[in-house]
Amino acid sequence: MSHIKFETRTPRDRWIEAGLEALAAGGPDAVRVEALAKQLGVTKGGFYGFFTDRDALLTAMLDTWERESTDEVLDRIEREGGHPKTRIARAGVLTFSSDRLLPIDLAIRDWSRRDQAVADRLRRVDNRRMGLLREMIGTFCDDPEEVEARSVLAFCLLIGEHFLAADHGDRTRAQVVRRAGDLILDRRPGNGTGIRLPT
Repeated sequence: MSHIKFETRTPRDRWIEAGLEALAAGGPDAVRVEALAKQLGVTKGGFYGFFTDRDALLTAMLDTWERESTDEVLDRIEREGGHPKTRIARAGVLTFSSDRLLPIDLAIRDWSRRDQAVADRLRRVDNRRMGLLREMIGTFCDDPEEVEARSVLAFCLLIGEHFLAADHGDRTRAQVVRRAGDLILDRRPGNGTGIRLPT
């Protein structure tokens, strides 16, 4: 999903975008109205024409993240179609390889450890993502327990590899993640599908 420039956004969207960038860079404490106003080159008073308070901005930011990382991703997957394994890989790339969505997603995961409302929101988003994985993996695996296990392994791979600091001998991280994706999605190396989980 491409990043939309400020010039094409409404003033309200500019505040949300600046808030998401601050969140990704420094967590929720970095989302401060005065700092955002300075970044946007506007007065702090202009903020209150769009939001009642900082909490309203934080809610709007979460709404935007949820819409972009679930509704828009799932709509695009449905629109572009393809083999279920291709669709899984596309969803992973759109969400977890993006310079835009990935840092926001990781910041929200950290934030959710300290805020129950954010944790509830994250659970809802992750449940929708898991739903897609179950549906797609269920097309080539008919054991419900294995579908669930493969789904959680795929999800953990997509998120966890951003935190792993281990070395892999003479293999690169990308090679190991690619092979792990092959195992989870029951792909044979060199099968011609060209499907890869994001690296």
